[in-house]
Amino acid sequence: MESDTIVQSSLRRRLDDARKLGRGVWSLTSRAVLDVALPTLCVACREPVAGHGVCAQCWTRLSFIAPPFCERLGIPFVYDPGPGLLSMEAIASPPVYRRARAAVRYDDVARTLVHALKYQDRIDLAPTMGGWMTRAGHELLRDADVLVPVPLHWRRGWSRRYNQSGHLAKTIARLSGVSLDPALLKRIRPTEQQIGLSKSERTLNVQGAFAVPAEQKARVHGRRILLIDDVLTSGSTVNACARALLRARAAQVEVLVFARVVELLENPI
Repeated sequence: MESDTIVQSSLRRRLDDARKLGRGVWSLTSRAVLDVALPTLCVACREPVAGHGVCAQCWTRLSFIAPPFCERLGIPFVYDPGPGLLSMEAIASPPVYRRARAAVRYDDVARTLVHALKYQDRIDLAPTMGGWMTRAGHELLRDADVLVPVPLHWRRGWSRRYNQSGHLAKTIARLSGVSLDPALLKRIRPTEQQIGLSKSERTLNVQGAFAVPAEQKARVHGRRILLIDDVLTSGSTVNACARALLRARAAQVEVLVFARVVELLENPI
């Protein structure tokens, strides 16, 4: 049994590599062979799993975010301070957007899921990840008029061929019934990868990078917008997006992500 699993894992990895190298017909063919001939493997540990995503063991290692947490930023607290209290970060450096929520902490398993969706063509993970986001963001979805995924610059979108935030937003729109409109926000200039940058460098990197197209401003005016992204780290990117939408007279902007970085368990003030 163990040797069969190893062989299957090896075959799957080879087909995955072939799919990345070969586009078009071979890409579609390899995916079809993969789905029919071999069992789905857990994206984190590569063990066989029923359905898509993670196995039961890796699922237990995901740190789902649940109350108590900061009302503004969604950062989890060590203990329940009562309703409406804020984290030190929310008070010291309040964001442009109104509230943020995340499904999970950005730990090892969450990082593997995000990287697989973002860089390895694993868009089949979006329904599972988007479903968790829908549950985590039920308050925000109740108040939202429209979902807007954080956009890629067209050059990066062309090289990657899809926007991972857009795929997450499609699932959330289908499950929640809130409309999706990616045309409301554009990334008007390319930016460097945020990985490895300090908070101030991240802010400078995305400054002025987003805008509401002139022909879309009337459709932004007065609407309650929920931004969708995969990961929230410093908040610089979603802050820049929210600033552009509020400049176009959006009534409010909130943020829903799959995972957020939690460096320390913060106590409320």
